Amino acid sequence: MALNSRDVSAFKFLFGLALMYGLVSVVVHSILHMKFVKPLDIHAPLHRFSEARAIEHVRFLSQEIQGRQEGRPGLRLAADYIKSQLEFLKQRAGPHFRIEIEETVVNGSFNMLFLGHAISLAYRNHTNIIARLSSVHSQDTDPSVMINAHFDSPLGSPGAGDCGTCVASMLEIARLIVDSGWVPPRPIVFLFNGAEELFLLGAHGFMKTHKWADSVGAAINVEASGTGGPDLVCQSGPGSWPSLVYAQSAVYPMAHSTAQDVFPVIPGDTDYRIFSQDYGDIPSLDIIFLFGGYYYHTASDTLDKIVPGSMQARGENLFSILVTFTNSSKLQNASERVSFKADNNEDRAVFFDYLTWFMVIYSKRTSEILHSIPIAIFLALPVILHYLSSGSRSWFAVLCDMVKGIIFHAAGIILAIVFPVLFSILRLQFSSHAMNWLFLHTLLISAMLWEFLKVDQKMQEVSNEARFWGAFGFYAIYTLVYLLAGLSGGFLTFFNCASMLLAWIFYCISVKYNDHRSTFSYIIPLVPYLTYSVYFGGFFIQFLIEKMGMIGAIPPPYGYYVPDVVVAAVVGVVTGWCVGPLIPICGQWLARSSVIKFLLHLTVLALALSSQFFPYSTTAPKRVVFQHTFVTQDGNQVTNSSYDFTVVDSNPLPFLFKYAPEASKELHITSQVSLEASVISQPQIWMGLFPVSFLISKSIKFPARSDDILEQYSYFPHLYSTYKDSQRFYLELSLGSLEEVWVAVLNITGPLSSWSFAENVLPAPETVDGGPPSYVLRLSGSSHQNWTFWLESDGSESLRVDLAVVDQKMTKDANKLKGLFPNWADLTAYSCFLSTYIF
Repeated sequence: MALNSRDVSAFKFLFGLALMYGLVSVVVHSILHMKFVKPLDIHAPLHRFSEARAIEHVRFLSQEIQGRQEGRPGLRLAADYIKSQLEFLKQRAGPHFRIEIEETVVNGSFNMLFLGHAISLAYRNHTNIIARLSSVHSQDTDPSVMINAHFDSPLGSPGAGDCGTCVASMLEIARLIVDSGWVPPRPIVFLFNGAEELFLLGAHGFMKTHKWADSVGAAINVEASGTGGPDLVCQSGPGSWPSLVYAQSAVYPMAHSTAQDVFPVIPGDTDYRIFSQDYGDIPSLDIIFLFGGYYYHTASDTLDKIVPGSMQARGENLFSILVTFTNSSKLQNASERVSFKADNNEDRAVFFDYLTWFMVIYSKRTSEILHSIPIAIFLALPVILHYLSSGSRSWFAVLCDMVKGIIFHAAGIILAIVFPVLFSILRLQFSSHAMNWLFLHTLLISAMLWEFLKVDQKMQEVSNEARFWGAFGFYAIYTLVYLLAGLSGGFLTFFNCASMLLAWIFYCISVKYNDHRSTFSYIIPLVPYLTYSVYFGGFFIQFLIEKMGMIGAIPPPYGYYVPDVVVAAVVGVVTGWCVGPLIPICGQWLARSSVIKFLLHLTVLALALSSQFFPYSTTAPKRVVFQHTFVTQDGNQVTNSSYDFTVVDSNPLPFLFKYAPEASKELHITSQVSLEASVISQPQIWMGLFPVSFLISKSIKFPARSDDILEQYSYFPHLYSTYKDSQRFYLELSLGSLEEVWVAVLNITGPLSSWSFAENVLPAPETVDGGPPSYVLRLSGSSHQNWTFWLESDGSESLRVDLAVVDQKMTKDANKLKGLFPNWADLTAYSCFLSTYIF
């Protein structure tokens, strides 16, 4: 294909942009992966936070202790380790310190809405370790700052990231306070809670029972949804004070208020909810590691996966934030906050960090003014341009040109999303698996640019001015919509509008003086925004891709397409952020048939290559749930036993067993036909995971032996009635001889009117697939004593109670089967005992 001079110039310009975005991407990658943070070694000065010293705590918690799950001995060992470290610090503390250390055992019961489902939680014998560091002159009622992390870990995970890193950071900060000699002007409460993974129970126990709970005037919840990277402020409130403190003090600020708009739709929750919303109005920050999501709640959450520099940045941030909180005049205890509430009604602030260099923060009221300016400029422009042209162009004609520019730009954005989605669906038709991200970025960005430039090619009859103001108007409208929706993330499009306005001024000046470099005069003022958009968009895409491995709620066949389609749409939107502002002026250089054909060929090549690679590895494992199910009767009989498998991403079970030949052989899967003939597990099989069980769409069961469990345990969980008083049944639950119980779940169906849990208040009833309403109760906590409680019926019909008890100890055969799966499959494996009772 022969290229003329304009084609050559277009390709030079395209490769120049590719080089610019490549350099920006390298900078952004280094920032997001903490390459700019130097971790301090174990010999660092004692007045500095040291990542290496903190890592030693993570090593002990995740390697020396074999499992910190509820029901396992390791959880007790972790509590002892934390307490011993605090006692050691107390012995070394100077005379100006007052250090109080308590181990508390919490019990309680309450109702909550979790993952959109009503549930009641009852717990006993969960351990919290609490330390209060203050001056010798402090009083118990003095307002304090609390920092919280949980030391329990999820099923099947060593919990190095979640949340060994959190506990280790707090221990190192406590050491830093003592060794530096800095005596906090207000007390600091360190809460190490032992039951977060069981739905925030440790935090609830502290807030409901501890004497220091009412003294807390600010809280920092430290969490991990991965193994490092940006330690993002995901939630902040009530009010804007916590985010303002963060902006003033964070050494490496990593926060943007958009996270508060997105977080409520992400499955899961943190202790922040207990402190700032459900059981307190404590001004709080929710700070979370977000990268390394591939390993979150898996056996791969190990010490070697922690991103170097992440804990150093976190530790320096947290210490600086604590210093600022303890020196703030706004720190109030619970009784003082009651009178302070009238002054604390301001909404959450709008804020964002710029490449972790500094924070920009402004109030909601200020955002209402600032974010309205772009649309005001756009609406005033037709009249302004009419007068600037000395009346040669009517304001209505100018407005029509601008509206045409909006339509063209919006069409480019929409098609730039639609076509990558279509290409991702097409790719799946030629591939045996979804979720291969290796070449998907190239595919989607090429398709997006291709479609964008096709639209720009059709815009050539519209002037540069109309195209620019049309694009500006599009982003101004988007900013206004975000503002009217009451959300906090309109700063991105506002930043876009402000940068485009500055770029246009430079461009017009350059054109006025006939500078042939006018296009570059337009690009240069946009570089700060473009860099930020790559930073923001790159973070969002990586976080999203890592979470695609655990969405699993949409059944096939449509669920197979969901991850690729969602990622395709998001990459299209993000590329729109990153490239859209350039198109009005730079598009004329690129909207050449030769460039569009080149991008089309690149898209097809990426489409072909991305279909050939395997989507999983040890650094991106496939999540598999393996439940050894026992249906029991009378506490000593097993009536049925099965191996139940499910996955929580879009590549279904046949894919798993196709590439796991040894496991398939053990299960007697000889072909695809035999697999399809396997029995489908019923949804109630997964009741022990409620409400996480709703992330499961399809599962398969295989017959299993039951005699080996009879050798392991003498008695199984059993529920029985001790006596009946009128319509009230007094019940007792024995967990049998099970050794490592994680949780017991009761699903109660029938005319239940009251019970002895949650202050005799029932949660909202759950209804599944049109069935009868039922009430779900989760019981947790180790004890040699049985659970005793009562249920009250308001009718003549019987009450049905379905019981599921999750035990982390497995039989030898089940462990052998687990070991036959390849190392790219991460199995969460456990035993579950099911039984049913009628009262």
